[in-house]
Amino acid sequence: MPYWQLYYHIVWATKNREPLLTADVEPKIYSLLRNKALGLGASVFALNGYLDHVHLVVSIPPKIAISKFVGQVKAVASVRFNQSGHLASPFYWQEEYSIFSFDRKRLPYFVAYVEQQKEHHSKNRIIPVLERDSADPVHVLIDKPSIYGNMDDTWVQGMRMHDLHAPEDESSGYKGTPDQSG
Repeated sequence: MPYWQLYYHIVWATKNREPLLTADVEPKIYSLLRNKALGLGASVFALNGYLDHVHLVVSIPPKIAISKFVGQVKAVASVRFNQSGHLASPFYWQEEYSIFSFDRKRLPYFVAYVEQQKEHHSKNRIIPVLERDSADPVHVLIDKPSIYGNMDDTWVQGMRMHDLHAPEDESSGYKGTPDQSG
């Protein structure tokens, strides 16, 4: 079995940004998303979102192409949810998504951001670059020659600007346990 440390923050939206992820729908959709991700061999660190979009922090085995992983997770969740007949009209995702890769040192920050999604949105404290769900152009300004080895990433600056909760000891790495049971 190969060893890997591949961490991703994936964001995608409901079709036309419809606010379908209500308190009643969300647990069902999230369960389907989590179960499919685990079934593909991924480790799920955080899964959350808001009314019209989902954030997933995950480690995906290298044998699975990222696009295939995202496509399968989204498809299974919407197909199975629609089969349940829970909503009068069909539930669909937008085709596009955004994905960010990062190292283990930043994992706690991404997990914290995703776990606090409802708070971020209710208080309008989102970090725009982490809320993207499409390939629209974005300009990320970093005044350092490299983002490796420093915590001056645009999204971290956003977290600090909004005084969002993040781990105190970033050097120790992620202390949480991923969901790996399938």
